[in-house]
Amino acid sequence: MTISNPAKPPKSHKSAIAPKRGADLMHDPLLNKGTAFTRDERLKLGLLGLLPPQVSTPEEQAERALNNMRKRGSDLEKYIDCLSLLDRNTTLFYQVVMNNIEELMPIIYTPTVGLGCQRYAHIFRRARGIFITRREKGMIRDILRNWTQKDVRVIVVTDGERILGLGDLGANGMGIPVGKLSLYTACGGVPPAQTLPVTLDVGTNNETFLKDPLYLGVHEKRITGAEYDALVEEFVTAVQEVFPQALVQFEDFANHNAFRLLEKYRDAVCCFNDDIQGTASVSLAGLYSAAKLTGKKLSEQVILFHGAGEAAIGIGDLCVSAMVAEGLSKQDAMKRCWFMDSKALVESSRKDLQAHKKPYAHEHAPLGDLLTAVRELKPTALIGVSGKAAQFTEDIVKEMARINKMPVIFALSNPTANAECTAEQAYSWSEGRAIFASGSPFPAYKYDGRTFVSGQGNNAYIFPGVGMGVVACGAKRVTDEMFFEAAKELAACASKDDLAQGCLFPPLSKIVEVSARIAVKTAEVAYKRGLATEPRPKDLLAFVKERQYKPVYPNYA
Repeated sequence: MTISNPAKPPKSHKSAIAPKRGADLMHDPLLNKGTAFTRDERLKLGLLGLLPPQVSTPEEQAERALNNMRKRGSDLEKYIDCLSLLDRNTTLFYQVVMNNIEELMPIIYTPTVGLGCQRYAHIFRRARGIFITRREKGMIRDILRNWTQKDVRVIVVTDGERILGLGDLGANGMGIPVGKLSLYTACGGVPPAQTLPVTLDVGTNNETFLKDPLYLGVHEKRITGAEYDALVEEFVTAVQEVFPQALVQFEDFANHNAFRLLEKYRDAVCCFNDDIQGTASVSLAGLYSAAKLTGKKLSEQVILFHGAGEAAIGIGDLCVSAMVAEGLSKQDAMKRCWFMDSKALVESSRKDLQAHKKPYAHEHAPLGDLLTAVRELKPTALIGVSGKAAQFTEDIVKEMARINKMPVIFALSNPTANAECTAEQAYSWSEGRAIFASGSPFPAYKYDGRTFVSGQGNNAYIFPGVGMGVVACGAKRVTDEMFFEAAKELAACASKDDLAQGCLFPPLSKIVEVSARIAVKTAEVAYKRGLATEPRPKDLLAFVKERQYKPVYPNYA
């Protein structure tokens, strides 16, 4: 078996000093080389006899790891196998993942990570990241200092209340920060030693977990109100003291906390919410790409969102900014974005709307179902962010195709089982005219002699590059402008060949390069707005690429 694009050592590959010896060295996944330790290294570092005598090349190790993983009977078993490799040998894990990203991203992240989180307590092997509970109030600084790596630049934190479309998974949600950070490295190039996954275990309202003796989180109902806010505040404050250069990504918080936490901290610390801003950016990129196929500018679109939570409103807000950039007033741009929540159309006569929905409550007669809304509003784009499966029925897709020559249909809910429709359904029900994207991957589909390769509108196209840009320039804040520029750059990376086969995004095999370009756009905004702390280099792209992590073993000899 051939390993594609094996990592090459840098031109200057000087000997490194091993900070540990013997078994301690092999038990540190960031330092361990496994069977790739040379004879000289084994003699020098007290490893002789602790490993089989044959020295393996990194390519041989990767082949062994891939063969073992591919023999597993299910995706969950493959997920466990990948995490076990990450626990043993960080460099080898990233070599395998980065050289096989299209195959392995669905394993280490969506859709498999959702099942991994649901089963977290039952498949647990080794702790990764930091867990913080209400019992640690007043101690969070000390807890963060327990982390062995001291130069942390990216933190992904969740409270586990809204994991993907799966709901409240409590402490089991740790799989999400771990998975997200693996993509920060594999896709964006952020060094793994500079990443930290955190779970704020504030309890769970999931009765199944509370009754499960194997559940590893706090067996208590969720805390709310002032106590919850105080814990988050202490965490954010502690990060500024212990890891002052760290970007904090809020991940999978429920709507009632996500919006207000972002508003509270976005102008105070370096942070963002990926569910709001990352999802918005990749969706806007998809709409820009779709516009190349339909011939209509974004400002000419009418967008109907099925769902009105943090993802939907985040996409709407960024689309409004993009339409304004094309010349519309903000008011006119907002009127081109409509939302259906779990009850009905978001419109001005409703008295039950949450604060984040009210700006989009336009004047319209009440509409109680999605099909009627499509018929009445005649959207050019239908975006699913409901978290519920099979919401885009055959009648709805056919109606979209009746009123549009090329209907734009995005089924973005994760994991795959929660997608509003499948790629096959979108293409077949629209007679091959749909422009389709989804949050989780779908296989290629043949219809009427044409093969469609739908794009995966996954945030992994956005947040790793934005994060790498923040790290590279030392940005003090993350702004919506960064996500706007990231969306434009991602759309620019989709080639004519990509678009011709129905794919609105570049292939995942190019994601490291794409992330580098997005990192440059992110850093350019930081320099333009006076938010960067690092001196601006002459060649920003070369500067970013030089700092992107390469999965190459150190030479300890």
